[in-house]
Amino acid sequence: MRVFTTFDEVTAAAGEELGASEWVEIDQDRVNKFAEATGDFQWIHVDVEKSAAGPFGGTIAHGYLTLSLVPWLGSQVFALDTPGAKLNYGVNKVRFPNPVLVGSRVRAHVTMGEVTDLPAGKQLTLKYTVEIEGQTKPACVAETVVLLLA
Repeated sequence: MRVFTTFDEVTAAAGEELGASEWVEIDQDRVNKFAEATGDFQWIHVDVEKSAAGPFGGTIAHGYLTLSLVPWLGSQVFALDTPGAKLNYGVNKVRFPNPVLVGSRVRAHVTMGEVTDLPAGKQLTLKYTVEIEGQTKPACVAETVVLLLA
């Protein structure tokens, strides 16, 4: 795991691939719990019987479930142990090119994007590609924005 302890280390890493997380299986229990938390009970996520005959041949994870795993998967790749607060500032781009079938395993590749000086600290972008084991198209591609306050 890559650990950043100073703003200079963060700046120097701009454009670098930081690594990949461990694989995690997306099981039906996780999908059902996400449905309960968000109120999204669309049948392609929670109805195993109906989904078996549906367009994907089984239930699939919510796209936002996949996106919600990005911080946790990223924490397996890098840590921002810089002084001051760390704030999620937003997401610039998110796409879900490939559905995650329940029972699949996913992992995230993380690249440090642009690092910008701010009066209060740094703003950085992190590029995540969440791949599905055995698939060529990723499940999710996202660019997150983090503020590091001095």
